[in-house]
Amino acid sequence: MCRHAAWLGPPRTLDSLIHEPEHGLLRQSHAPRRQRYGTVNADGFGMGWYDPARAEPVRYRRAIPMWTDANLPALAQVARSHCLLAAVRSATVGMPIEETATAPFADGPWLLSHNGRVAREAVRELADGAESSCDAAWLAAAVFERRRAGHPLGDALAEVVIHAGTKDPDARLNLLACDGGAIAATVWGDTLFLHLDDGVLVASEPLDDRPGWQAVPERTLVLASPEGVHFQPL
Repeated sequence: MCRHAAWLGPPRTLDSLIHEPEHGLLRQSHAPRRQRYGTVNADGFGMGWYDPARAEPVRYRRAIPMWTDANLPALAQVARSHCLLAAVRSATVGMPIEETATAPFADGPWLLSHNGRVAREAVRELADGAESSCDAAWLAAAVFERRRAGHPLGDALAEVVIHAGTKDPDARLNLLACDGGAIAATVWGDTLFLHLDDGVLVASEPLDDRPGWQAVPERTLVLASPEGVHFQPL
């Protein structure tokens, strides 16, 4: 159910998440290696990145398979940032296939992606409304409401995930969020990996076969910033 990846460190292009790695998100859109639910992520894709010319991140979202967008290769080669987030989508049965249901969701400086599924009833009480009727949009709205209330990014993710996971025991709640200066992610029902070199690379599954990829334990909150990477049990 979806794949996502994020980078925090010296500026890189979106190509570093999508096309350049042998198992980047383009490959994961049709042939993921570690995905536990579903086999193809063809129900849309999206990217977000931060540019000094804008106070808010730039987004590009489509409700089509990543491999069918002829404009994407050139865009991914020139879109460059110190903080990137990209995702490919496998829609839960019954959820809409539309751009507003496609990650990354955004609110002010925050971007968020969801890998998994959850009963919408488990999160609707946490938010006043959502961009789309899909479960991921409601999760994003709940996290963003807590950020606007002043909760740190990691605390906002943890509160929403624990609440939703308690209400829906079958939920899968791998969230990935960033604000331009930090990344926060949860592992709850699917895989997540880290790679550290001159920055922090976070992905649902390794983008390549280099040594150094580290699996994050189940039910863990990951916080990554220029000061380091921290793990917290959920």
